[in-house]
Amino acid sequence: MCSNLYLHICLQKDQLLVKVNKLTSTKTQLPYSYYSLPFCKPNTIVDSAENLGEVLRGDRIENSPYVFEMREPKMCQIVCKVPVDDKQAKELKGKIEDEYRVNMILDNLPLVVPITRQDRDAVVYQGGYHVGVKGQYAGSKDEKVFIHNHLTFLVKYHKDETTELSRIVGFEVKPFSINHQFEGQWNDKNTRLITCDPHASKLVTNSDTPQEVEAGKEIIFTYDVGFEESDVKWASRWDTYLLMTDDQIHWFSIVNSLMIVLFLSGMVAMIMLRTLYRDISRYNQLETEEEAQEETGWKLVHGDVFRAPANSDLLCVCVGTGVQFFGMLLVTMIFAVLGFLSPSNRGGLMTAMLLTWVLMGLFAGYASSRFYKMFKGSEWKSITLRTAFLFPGIAFGIFFILNALIWGEKSSGAVPFTTMFALVLLWFGISVPLVFVGSYLGFKQPAIEAPVKTNKIPRQVPEQAWYMNPAFTVLIGGILPFGAVFIELFFILTSIWLHQFYYIFGFLFLVFIILIITCAEITIVLCYFQLCSEDYNWWWRSYLTSGSSAIYLFLYAGFYFFTKLQITKLVSGMLYFGYMLLASFAFFVLTGTIGFCACFWFTRLIYSSVKID
Repeated sequence: MCSNLYLHICLQKDQLLVKVNKLTSTKTQLPYSYYSLPFCKPNTIVDSAENLGEVLRGDRIENSPYVFEMREPKMCQIVCKVPVDDKQAKELKGKIEDEYRVNMILDNLPLVVPITRQDRDAVVYQGGYHVGVKGQYAGSKDEKVFIHNHLTFLVKYHKDETTELSRIVGFEVKPFSINHQFEGQWNDKNTRLITCDPHASKLVTNSDTPQEVEAGKEIIFTYDVGFEESDVKWASRWDTYLLMTDDQIHWFSIVNSLMIVLFLSGMVAMIMLRTLYRDISRYNQLETEEEAQEETGWKLVHGDVFRAPANSDLLCVCVGTGVQFFGMLLVTMIFAVLGFLSPSNRGGLMTAMLLTWVLMGLFAGYASSRFYKMFKGSEWKSITLRTAFLFPGIAFGIFFILNALIWGEKSSGAVPFTTMFALVLLWFGISVPLVFVGSYLGFKQPAIEAPVKTNKIPRQVPEQAWYMNPAFTVLIGGILPFGAVFIELFFILTSIWLHQFYYIFGFLFLVFIILIITCAEITIVLCYFQLCSEDYNWWWRSYLTSGSSAIYLFLYAGFYFFTKLQITKLVSGMLYFGYMLLASFAFFVLTGTIGFCACFWFTRLIYSSVKID
C-alpha cells in the first residue's frame, strides 16, 4: 500500500490495490456485482465501506486480485484460470450482448478506456471496459461471443521533482480477447504462456485469436501494467474525466433562457409600472359612488380575491413540500458550486440531497402551517401529518415498487433491507419531528392578514374568453419555464442514464435562478390577466400555471427514452419511467410553489396599494 494513503503519496514498489465496482449497462440500467460473473477472485472478498448515496446508486466496491507495484511495469501476469459451465457461459453471453462494462477503481480514480475520435481529432474517455464483444471468425458468418480476458493497464503518475514520491493521476486500460495457450502442465501463476511471453518478446497487442465464451472451456485471465509519468498535477487529475467539450451548448442554453427572462421581465415591468400605476392612480381618484360602481378590472374582485380556495388544506401541503424542495436544491447547489460535492466523492451528491431534504422538513412544516392558519384552519396537527407524509409517502411507495422489480432481476442496484430501514429512520426519526417543530412555530405566529376584507357572499365569475380558460392558461404557463431548462435537462438525463459525469454546477445554478425568475414572472403575468377578467380563483391556478412545466418534463423524458436510449427490457423501461415520474412530480411541486409564492406576493402588493371604500 502507498506510504501515505491520506495524502495519496506513493514510493517506488509500494503496493497499489485495484478495487472493482459494479457492472453497468446503458441498455438495461441494472447494475450487477463484479463477482456475479466468473472472474478471478481474491482469497477473501472484502466490501469497502459505502455511504448512503453509493448504496442507492448500486455501487458495490470490493477488493480484487489485481495488485500492482508503484512504477514497476509487469507483462503477461497470470491472474487465474476459470472453468466455465453452462450457467456461467449463459450469464457471460447475456452480459456481453447487453453491453455491460466492468468498472474498476485505483486510488479513488475510475478506470477509463481512451478512444480517439476522428471527427474531433481528440481523445475521449469511456468509463469502464466492455466485458466482451460479439463478432465473427474470419471467413465465417456465424456470430460468436468473445470475452476480454487480457487487460493492458496504464497508470499515470505525477512525480515530485525533488523526491522519489509519486501521486497517481490517471488509470487507463485497453482490453483484449485472446485464446491463451500454455506449455506443459498448468501450475497456477508460474505457468509459461505461449501466447503472452515477455521473454520471447511476445506481447498481446490485438485480439486476432480471441477467447470465445463457450460452456466446458477454460478462460485464462492475464494483464499487463505500465507506468507513465505525467505533467498533470494531483489536484487536476479529475479534469480529464470532467472535460467539457460542449460548453458552447451550455452558453447557448443560458442565452436562450435569458431571452425568455428578458421578455417576461418586460411584460411584468409594463404591468407593474404602466398599467398598475395608471390603474391604482385612477382607482384612488374615484370619489363619487357612481364612479365607484362603474369600476372594472382587477379592483372589482377585491372582496373575493383572498377568499380561501377549495381544498385549501391540500394547497398548504403542496406549498410546504415545495418549500422543502426549494431549500434542498438551493443548499445542495450552493455546496456543489463551491466544490464540496466533487465526483471524486462517490455518492456524495445523493447523500447531501437526502440529508438536506430531511433537515428542510422544518421549513416545510412552517410554510404549510402559516398558510393553513391564514385560511382559518385550526387542526394544525392534521396539516403537519399530511405535510410530513404526502410526498415522501408517494415517493417511498414508487421507490419500493421499483426496488422490488430490481430485486426480482437479482441486480446489485436493489437497495438492501438495512439501507431501506435507514431511510425510514431518517424519515420518521428526523424529518417528521422537524416538520412538527416547524408547524408548531408557524402556528404560533399571528395569522397572515389579507390587505382587503373578504365579502360574505361570493361574487359570480363572469363568462371568460376562450383564451382565459383555466386548462389553456395552465398549459401555456408551463411552456416557458420548461423552455428555460430543457437544454440543461438533456445533459442531466445523459449523466444519469448514460453513466457520464455531471460537474457543471455553475451552469446548473444559473439555470436554476433563471427557472425561479421565469416561473414567478409567467405566473404573475397570467394572474394579472385573470384578475382583470374578473376571475378571482387564482390560488390553485397560480400553482398549476408554473407547475404544469412538469408535464412537459415528463413528455421530454419520453422523447429522450425513444431517441437516445437503447433500453429493450420491460423492467428497465419501467424503472426509467418510474423514476422520471417521481422526478416530474418533484419538479411540479417545486415550480408550482415558486409560481404560487410569486402570485401571493403580487396580489398582496397590488391590493394593498389601492383605497378600498
